[in-house]
Parts: sequence; structure tokens; C-alpha cells
Amino acid sequence: METTETRTVVSEFLGTLLLVFFAVGAAVLAGEYIGTFGIALAFGFVMLALAYALGPISGCHINPAVTLGMLLAKRITVRTAVEYWIAQILGGIVGAALLFLVAKQVPGLQTHAAFGTNGWGDRSAVHINLGGAFVAEIVMTFLFVFVVLGVTHKVAVLGFGGLAIGLALATVHLIGIPLDGTSVNPARSLGPALFAGGAAITQVWLFILAPLIGGALAAVVHQITHPPQEPVVIADRTARGEPTKPDEPAPGDRV
Repeated sequence: METTETRTVVSEFLGTLLLVFFAVGAAVLAGEYIGTFGIALAFGFVMLALAYALGPISGCHINPAVTLGMLLAKRITVRTAVEYWIAQILGGIVGAALLFLVAKQVPGLQTHAAFGTNGWGDRSAVHINLGGAFVAEIVMTFLFVFVVLGVTHKVAVLGFGGLAIGLALATVHLIGIPLDGTSVNPARSLGPALFAGGAAITQVWLFILAPLIGGALAAVVHQITHPPQEPVVIADRTARGEPTKPDEPAPGDRV
């Protein structure tokens, strides 16, 4: 593997590891003290910080659903996507392992079938059913991946893009934590589930499949709203009646 590829893969591994350890760790170790709002902010702030730290290197996907969206949007190759997916899954597992090690040092802390994992039914705060959780994960992941695709040029996160991405992740967690714990990231769900065991393992399939569907849908819709080779900013020109393309008549001149 070339040096550049090594840097990007290590960045995806490290980013996913840190997201799981700190953000899922906020739920596992501090949820009682910071509540839903605090956990949502933890996910958003960690994502925001990593977007600026790793965005220029790998794009800071740290999420298989984001990588799928980038692949379908033709911004990365299949080889890069596979490398990222492997790095993200391994990062999520190692991050969960480190968090599990810390959690076991806290007397009385429950980890079996819990441990910041996702679930529906009696594992949901509002007892959402399987269908509701499936739809919620698709829609929440759609929003997150759509924002990522919309604020990034090609792959790298630059300018204020990281802020929008962090806020989007915090927002979906504010909505999703009471529903199913919020996944929108298969690597984030799989790692903790492996250590939680029990129902967390039997239900984790939904939190792998639904986010991937949401990410794919976001890529399809983004191709419609942001077509390749089209102007990035068209609202002002359209409002003034100016053509959005050099050889295109003004909107008011169209028949």
C-alpha cells in the first residue's frame, strides 16, 4: 500500500476508534449525568473535531454509510471504499474494546445487552417497533449523508463544512436517541454490540442495513440536487433572472 493510502486508511481507522470511544463512551460512562442532550453534543463535537483533523487526509468518513454515499456519487473508487470499510469496522471494534476495558473498571456498570448499543422494542426508550426503527434510521442517515455530500467538494472537508457535519450528527442524535439509541453508522453499532452481546447482537443487523440504505438514497438524491459539472450556487442567479449556464437563456426568457 502506498504512503498516501496508508495515511487515509489509518485516518479512517483512528477516526472511527475515537468516535466510538468518546461519543459512545459519553453514553456508557456519563449518560446518567449528561442526559440525551449531552450525548448528542458529544457525538456532534467529536465529529466536528475529527472532521477538521482528518478531513483533509481521508475526508473523515468514519462511517460506512458515508463511504457508500461517496462511492455512489463517484467521488472515490471501489478499492478506496473497501479499504475505508475495513478500516472503519476495525476501528469501531478496537474503540469498543478500549471502552469496554474502561467500563469494566466502574463497579456495578451494566454492559450486557446495553453498552451504548442500539435497539427497538423493549430496548428502546419509547418502545419503537422494528419497522419504526428501520424507517427512522434510513431517514436520519439520509439527512446526515446528504449534508456530508452537500458541504464537501469531492472528498475533503474544508472551510465550514465540518461545522455543518457536526451539527447534523448532533441533530439526528437528539431525535434518535429516545427512539433506538441512534446508529446512522454501521461501524459505530457493530463494535459495541460485539461486546454487549445478548439482544444487542440479534438486533444489530438493522443498524447495519438501514444506514446503508439511507446513505445510498442520499447519494441518489444529491445527484439530482447537485448534478456534476453544474454551478454550485444557482439561487442568486436564478432570483435575478440570469442564466445559470453561459449558453442558457435567462429564466424569464424561457417559453
